[in-house]
Amino acid sequence: MKTPGKEIFFIGFLTELPDGLKRFLPIIGVVLLCLFAGLGFAISATQDDPGEGRFRGDLGRQELTGVVHARPYPTLWITEGTETLPAGHVLMLSGGGKRGAMAAEGFDGRLTKVQGLPLTRGELTMLQLAGGKRKPAEADGVVPDLPKDQSLGRWRISGEICDGKCLAGAMRPGIGLAHKACANLCLVGDIPPVFATTGPVDGERFMLLAGPDGGPMPAQMYDFTAVLIEAEGEVLRRGDLLIFQIDPVSMKVL
Repeated sequence: MKTPGKEIFFIGFLTELPDGLKRFLPIIGVVLLCLFAGLGFAISATQDDPGEGRFRGDLGRQELTGVVHARPYPTLWITEGTETLPAGHVLMLSGGGKRGAMAAEGFDGRLTKVQGLPLTRGELTMLQLAGGKRKPAEADGVVPDLPKDQSLGRWRISGEICDGKCLAGAMRPGIGLAHKACANLCLVGDIPPVFATTGPVDGERFMLLAGPDGGPMPAQMYDFTAVLIEAEGEVLRRGDLLIFQIDPVSMKVL
């Protein structure tokens, strides 16, 4: 029985869709679809560009020879490189996942062969080492006489503490407060920390972080990751890589 004024009331599994709703529902469906699409576009348009950082699988696996420096975190001063990573470049190293390059630590000061996949973001480069039969191995030859780390003096610098692997492209954007938990997990796993500066320091925007004694970054600094801070410390140059020996006492959130 129909009740006056209630002709379009229906129960979907008991009755057919009334004619009035047959015309109304497609219109409202299209309107809602356009509304949600526009809302999604508006939200995405307000987000920061994550940048071009990424795994460079297009470059293929890199085979390099160089001298390993274990402190503050493993780096490779390339002596025999590739077109992508030429001789003279100093490269930060990492392991797979959220692990540091522990496989390279035992080669400190020695001529070493490594293989791996590069990650790049601008001038920031990191090599994720291969494992198994391709893990680091001692190379034949004489260790070259490389320059010692050059002190550039004490600096006060503003920027953000990031894990170097995600910042270089393992995650995007790999920077900012939303990435704090991930960054700390990487840093606990001995991924090299990087200080992304707000302005260039001796021409560089990314610096490998170290403690004030030149060793690994102190654990007390984890609370300061992924936020804009100001800190003081000595800056060293190792080839084309800067190292910031940060003084934890001087750090403050801006």
